[in-house]
Amino acid sequence: MPRRVLIISYYWPPSGGAGVQRWLKFVKYLRDFDWEPVIYTPENPEYPVADLSLGKDIPQNLEVLKTSVWEPYQLYKRFVGLKKSDKINTAFLSEKKKTNLTEKIAVWIRGNFFIPDARKFWIRPSVKFLSEYLKNNPVDAIVSTGPPHSMHLIALGLKKKFNIPWIADFRDPWTKIDFYGELHLGKRADNLHKRLELQVIRQADKVIVISDGMKNDFDTIFHRDYVVITNGFDEEDLSDKTIIPDKKFSVAHIGSLVKSRNPEVLWRVLQDLIKTQPRFASDLEIKLVGKVDFFVTESLEKAGLASFVKKIDYLPHDEVIEEQMKSQVLLLLINNTPNAGMILTGKFFEYMATRRPILCIGPENGDAANIIRETNCGLISGFEDDETLKNNVLKLHQDYKKGTTKLNFGKIDQYSRRSLTQKLSEILTSVAG
Repeated sequence: MPRRVLIISYYWPPSGGAGVQRWLKFVKYLRDFDWEPVIYTPENPEYPVADLSLGKDIPQNLEVLKTSVWEPYQLYKRFVGLKKSDKINTAFLSEKKKTNLTEKIAVWIRGNFFIPDARKFWIRPSVKFLSEYLKNNPVDAIVSTGPPHSMHLIALGLKKKFNIPWIADFRDPWTKIDFYGELHLGKRADNLHKRLELQVIRQADKVIVISDGMKNDFDTIFHRDYVVITNGFDEEDLSDKTIIPDKKFSVAHIGSLVKSRNPEVLWRVLQDLIKTQPRFASDLEIKLVGKVDFFVTESLEKAGLASFVKKIDYLPHDEVIEEQMKSQVLLLLINNTPNAGMILTGKFFEYMATRRPILCIGPENGDAANIIRETNCGLISGFEDDETLKNNVLKLHQDYKKGTTKLNFGKIDQYSRRSLTQKLSEILTSVAG
């Protein structure tokens, strides 16, 4: 008989976006390693996007538990002048205008009163519901995945009541996330965030993080053994259609392009190459798939690049993969923030799976850069290194002209979702005993 694991996740299909991918893929493969997953997720969550194509990855006869969640987003929307049907972007992304005073006040309220996040009102009802469930439906382990970090507090409540082995999985940092300073926290709120974070990382039986840098960062908060399981790629996601590469020299960014990822160094380099090399100008296409911050759009216009931009709104995940496979170059932008060295986005590994060259702008000694060198999947330059970036772009353009933009990748199998799930299953078995 397989052992059972209860997985507490706010994000689950039909939710789209990056937050759902990690645990959807773990769940897809857990049965291969003698673990039966049980999902607990909200009945009526506030998703940034919906993606019905992800349903194909849900295993047959999977037990999914749902209860209603109350979130203050309708109040927030009314306060800042949004419609009820409007979706709320993540990570302070604003597509149409710069942040106004009303939005700043709303952020201050969010940071200081909704701790750890707007899903805090789901914690107590969830502990009550799951306590009743567990009395008659025992599990061998519990997993919570955040953000939102309220999921960890649900698991903490169950840990205190039942002492079931618990793994806390951090897809992003908590108090050291790049936008933490933008929450405008008072001393009381800051202390409460840090106290809750410390409770979680001290009391969980295992803590999983997604990068070596994040592991080192958490170790400064509380010293213990942290397990690194990166994000990854699912080979089954790759289209079996015949993919015709873009005719243009398409430099594609997939996913939300927020202000902290705005690559002004790239816009400068492209502006210069367009002015000095007519053939480059006739080939270039900047392909942006997903939400784009107003600040980024403004930067592109100032650099005279607006006419080279091909903007594609949110696509279902399967169509996103096809866009990646078609693109000549995949643009990996690391947030230019103090924690840049430890950022490893899920999109990076999906890029890797397509075997298209990655053009990375970020810390040259960061976690992403180290994996790029290890796997030979792309070229790297620093945030302000115009010269190296220019040489990288020219090399990729020359390869494009020769029709040889695929690289000789190596050592990428370790980042497949199935391999990573095997590692997770070993961790589950170790805590369950």
